[in-house]
Amino acid sequence: MKTTRYTPVKCAECECDPKTCETVTKYDCKDCTKKACCCLAIHMEKKEYSITKFLYHTRNLFMTALAIEILCITAAEIGQNSVLAILSYNIQGATLGYLVGYAAAGFTTFMTILGRYQLNVKTDSCCSVLEQQSSNGFLGNFFGTFKNFGVGVSRFSHMRSQRNLKQIIKTSLVILITAESVCILTAESVDLIFYNQSILLSIPLALIAGSFTVVIPEAYKKIKSS
Repeated sequence: MKTTRYTPVKCAECECDPKTCETVTKYDCKDCTKKACCCLAIHMEKKEYSITKFLYHTRNLFMTALAIEILCITAAEIGQNSVLAILSYNIQGATLGYLVGYAAAGFTTFMTILGRYQLNVKTDSCCSVLEQQSSNGFLGNFFGTFKNFGVGVSRFSHMRSQRNLKQIIKTSLVILITAESVCILTAESVDLIFYNQSILLSIPLALIAGSFTVVIPEAYKKIKSS
């Protein structure tokens, strides 16, 4: 039996639906039960399937990543744009803007990490949080991020009383340097590129670009684990 894409006719061999078969690889298809099935030729190629799944996970994770990273990136943009407004758009302004923006983002990230978990529990990177809290939606993670930041600020005043203070600081610095640096520097770079065009354009683009740097490795991880 000859079948074409998007035909509702079922295969005569194993009664699978070609419309369903074309969305998965032949190795993952659970409907094709016979080797001589006429749908084997229309299954997605492995590369095509991976790209489709990558885009699917990216779309689902993006809003969660934006909600989690919005405070960190916004702090970086405020710090950087403040310096650029004072020193103008030049080498000195750009360099100092990067440093001040990174410092501001680092502070908010540290406070958020500090407030996210109990102080005696191991802390995770934002990529791990993205995986754990992706079902909470944008608003849930958005308000949760600001709540964690507030809790972190309140805890900061009595951090010295914690027995594992050095471990908390060490873990937070590792997360900041490894997982968050790419996000922060990407956002700052995009903001710097579009700063002269429009600050109303540069800030949203920086938020989007910074969030994508967190989403991409997590989406790739989901494909590899599936």
